[in-house]
Amino acid sequence: MYTAQITVTYKPSILDPQGEVIKDALARLNYQGITSVTQGKYFEVKLAAIDEQSAYDEATSLAEALLINPNTETYRITVLAEVEA
Repeated sequence: MYTAQITVTYKPSILDPQGEVIKDALARLNYQGITSVTQGKYFEVKLAAIDEQSAYDEATSLAEALLINPNTETYRITVLAEVEA
């Protein structure tokens, strides 16, 4: 059993309006030195795959099929093996 952690964010060329609002609010709260904030979506998917590469491939397929808008968003995937207790 594997867990795929999928983080979806806007592509660097796309304005992240919620990230900009958060950055501006932090500046108003006197947080200094913050140059950018990226807001995104996070998914955890449990996969009954035979190995880590198969889990990664399946997570990639489902992310591209359903979780992202390929015109505006990008994603990164981390696959973790479940430890049997």
